[in-house]
Amino acid sequence: MPDAPVRTRWARILALVYALGAAALFPTSLLAGVWLYLSLGSPVDPAVPSAPPVGIAVAVNVLLFGIFCLHHSLLARTHAKVWLSHLIPPALERSTYVLIASVLFLFLVLFWQPVPGVLYRVDGWPAWLLRATQWTGIGLTLLAAKAIDPFELAGLRQALDIVHHKHDDGVTFTTKGAYGLVRHPIYLGWMLMVWATPMMTYGRLTFAAITSAYLVIAVPWEERSLLDHYGAEYQRYRDKVRWRIVPGLY
Repeated sequence: MPDAPVRTRWARILALVYALGAAALFPTSLLAGVWLYLSLGSPVDPAVPSAPPVGIAVAVNVLLFGIFCLHHSLLARTHAKVWLSHLIPPALERSTYVLIASVLFLFLVLFWQPVPGVLYRVDGWPAWLLRATQWTGIGLTLLAAKAIDPFELAGLRQALDIVHHKHDDGVTFTTKGAYGLVRHPIYLGWMLMVWATPMMTYGRLTFAAITSAYLVIAVPWEERSLLDHYGAEYQRYRDKVRWRIVPGLY
């Protein structure tokens, strides 16, 4: 039977392999989401026999995103993390969260229902202005993600820390860069990406409305967790940076 140091070494290796698998699914799910949004830019003909009734399509899409959100919000709470730590090693907590979230998002993309019709289409220089706004949202999202450690977002940081005999509490808080503009710049970037489109089909409208509504609802929950963890430090940050997602509005 292998001695304790050998077992510990293998446990670290297995944790890293598990985390790498979860981290590989993370960008895969992001790319699938990009593909879904781009595909929603093609209008759906309501006369197509395979297209479900609009009400049913929207209801199914809300249900699919609701399943994703339920996991995304509940398992991110402190009490859920404590419960999860009794089932899996602490080094795998973030990786497990990312793994389940990625699988659920891929499930959402796979079964997303088309919604026929076009709300509006913009051409000429206004279209270029909207595209520039979308790219601004993409840039803001990347900068904000970089500021809070992409390895943490992908679920790799905990496993890397355990391999290198480090300790980390798994919670990242920063006030740098875009976080001086709004408290949740990744969400602002998302809003710019999904709403500033020159071609707003009803499919894209459904996607933008459902995801944006979730972000608005989820922010107070997320901030309560940050207050529980950081206390007065986060309260001072909230006092300094007034707006949650959209400057001057929310």
